[in-house]
Amino acid sequence: MREFEVPATYAIPEDANMADGAFRHAERTPGLVVFNTPDGRGGWNDVTAAEFAASVTAVAKGLIATGIELGDRVAILAATRYEWVVLDFAIWAAGGCTVAIFDSSSAEQARWILSDSATRLLVVEKPKHRATIAEIESGLPELKETLQFDGGALDELIARGRDLDDRVVHERRAEVKAASPATLIYTSGTTGRPKGVMLTHANLYAESAADRAAMPEFLKPGNKSLLFLPLAHVFARAVALAAFDAGVTVAHTADWSTLVEQFGQYRPDFILSVPRVFEKVFNGARQKAYDGGKGKIFDVAADTAIAYSTAQQAGGAGLLLKVKHALFDRLVYGQLRAAMGGRCQSAVSGGGPLGARLGHFFRGVGVTIYEGYGLTESTAAVSVNTPEYIRVGSVGRPLPGHAAKIAEDGELLIRGPVIFAGYWRNPEASADAFVDGWFKTGDLGALDDRGFITITGRKKEIIVTAGGKNVSPAMLEDSLRANPLIGQVMVVGDGKPFVGALVTIDPEALPGWKQRHNLPADLPVDKLIELPDLIAEVDAAVADTNKLVSHAEAIKKVRILPVDWTEESGELTPKMSLKRNVVMQKFAADVDAIYS
Repeated sequence: MREFEVPATYAIPEDANMADGAFRHAERTPGLVVFNTPDGRGGWNDVTAAEFAASVTAVAKGLIATGIELGDRVAILAATRYEWVVLDFAIWAAGGCTVAIFDSSSAEQARWILSDSATRLLVVEKPKHRATIAEIESGLPELKETLQFDGGALDELIARGRDLDDRVVHERRAEVKAASPATLIYTSGTTGRPKGVMLTHANLYAESAADRAAMPEFLKPGNKSLLFLPLAHVFARAVALAAFDAGVTVAHTADWSTLVEQFGQYRPDFILSVPRVFEKVFNGARQKAYDGGKGKIFDVAADTAIAYSTAQQAGGAGLLLKVKHALFDRLVYGQLRAAMGGRCQSAVSGGGPLGARLGHFFRGVGVTIYEGYGLTESTAAVSVNTPEYIRVGSVGRPLPGHAAKIAEDGELLIRGPVIFAGYWRNPEASADAFVDGWFKTGDLGALDDRGFITITGRKKEIIVTAGGKNVSPAMLEDSLRANPLIGQVMVVGDGKPFVGALVTIDPEALPGWKQRHNLPADLPVDKLIELPDLIAEVDAAVADTNKLVSHAEAIKKVRILPVDWTEESGELTPKMSLKRNVVMQKFAADVDAIYS
């Protein structure tokens, strides 16, 4: 199968504005609880649709009073919290375009995004973020003001707009069209500066409508979800919008360190997550079992869950497997479901590969994970497994209204209304991203006769960690190679919990380095790389490099190799570019050692 398309079940109005949902809920179901916010005592306050719409209107009036015009960019640099959503909707209601910035961004990263987007107003979260922006503000002439959530940003905006009539918001909202830019999200490329992915209201509308059409079982009023992924990431933002439009009650948290406890307290009906969280739940449960002397029982139970799910996919489990599964459901699986709150029977996974084993395990214990696939350029998911169509190990079928195609070289191509409008002020990159109307994903894939997509490799060099963070290795590698002691570098971490690096020592730098450190000239490299002074110098270069990126992109561990990479030995091309696949194959044990 080379091409597969799923018909659309919705139409996109020409005047679609993603803020409309707030006012639609307020008019039709004003008492519907659309959000829960922390009450400061370990519980939650209800936010009704009417209350949310009133907050959005008040903040939007403040933005208009501040001077935000139709199409102006307003940036948010903050962790996931309710105020992020209020401001996002208010920006849309005021006719603006939200620029999403990760709260872990470095000053240089924030400077580029704010400068390239010509952002007029920035709202940050905490004093530490305000201090980061203070380093770069003088070089941002378009940026007129920076406010702070924890400094009363929303209250300040509400006060500014108090004298305006609500009609100004609805008049401004009516000026927005489906084709108007709704948000800019900057994504790393293999080379050069991050590019601003421009998503329109039509893109977001299509994503929300398609998600709801594909997963009506848990995207419905009365269900609850705890959102902990960064709202600056398109995955969290898009699915959160679908949940809101469907009437799901959503709570927010940015604390990943106590997620299991929060699941137990909030008891969500479904969650959306990246694979790393599911890995942590599995590993934590396994470690707890071993600590309690029940490790072998857990391992047998896990194997049974995987076998049970695998058999379901193949046509059904046999009697013996059913009996074993029922036994472990009482002994083990119930406790695992309790660790996710007790009510959670489904989850959506994206941002990186889940892996068939983990997918089968969770389905086997009664929490089905629906893995999907997408990019920032596709407004998050363009395909997803669903209750009706699921194949563990795949990334599902195209969403309604979308198509997938496998190019002659194996690259996955996608098409449909969620595909972005182009890169911000970058027509050349925009044109290069498409071929005959199809978006080039940069990933290698396969497509079966039922439309299920399987990702088989990564054509582009972007690394996606287990936490769903996109990392461009080029800048990290270039920075490290600037150190005279370092010869070659390859950043690793695709599907792993953190970013690591393989490092070689430049043979030409060794004679002088040995001399400066009073070492014998004939000291072999395999002994040299064990010396504290050499390790310290490499670590210092890594520390300097890490200042250029966010914490999630920073190199956490390096492996210094006793050999250099050359064209003759096969790791480099004639242009001295890395043959990454060759390095990964030849030095697989060293990569494994980084994560052991």
